[in-house]
Amino acid sequence: MENVTSTESKVIRLFIVEDYHLTRMGLMAVLSEFPQLKFIGEAESAEEALSKMDSATPDILLLDLGLPGMNGIEMAQEVRKRYPDVKIIILTSHNEEQEVIAALGAGANAYVLKDVKPDRLVHIIETVLDGAVWLDPAIASMVLTLVNDPGSLALQKRQANAESNGESDLTDREMEVLQLIVEGKSNPDIAEQLCISIHTAKAHVGSILNKLCVNDRVQAAIKALKENIV
Repeated sequence: MENVTSTESKVIRLFIVEDYHLTRMGLMAVLSEFPQLKFIGEAESAEEALSKMDSATPDILLLDLGLPGMNGIEMAQEVRKRYPDVKIIILTSHNEEQEVIAALGAGANAYVLKDVKPDRLVHIIETVLDGAVWLDPAIASMVLTLVNDPGSLALQKRQANAESNGESDLTDREMEVLQLIVEGKSNPDIAEQLCISIHTAKAHVGSILNKLCVNDRVQAAIKALKENIV
């Protein structure tokens, strides 16, 4: 008898977190046409999703980055702590370098842009469930450059900061954001002062918390001052 793969032998349980109702409903409608996929939950915020996932734990979490309240990177970190077996697919329109790196650092298994075709997304879901890591082609070259090019500016900055900041390995921009966190600035304040989007500001904060191994901004500020990071 012919062997059957794991993705063919069972229904893949999905949970989607997306704050735009039409986008969320559209994705659910399209993907529900594939018999191997089944949505067991949906939410418009990370907080709502986490409250539901205790009773409906999925195989795959489809997660947007630009969420109200807790952002997608922060949720990915929390999901990785609570549900280590859940595979996380970031499904977003954001492709800035810092957001990609922060998402992968938070434990995402795939980073997919929202212009992906349905058939392609289903293939990604199946391969990620089987243990693969997937990056959208539009950002894969950027990540490979950061990893493989020792002369790249971004990598040089990280190496320089690693030497000066020990294990924190904060980039120059993250050091600026951390200084503003210490000063009590909110994400909107940080975005305005540094002339970046609110989503990028949230991504920086999420990456900083991950690198400093702390749970919130207050702990980050305390550690920064105690260890003379800023």
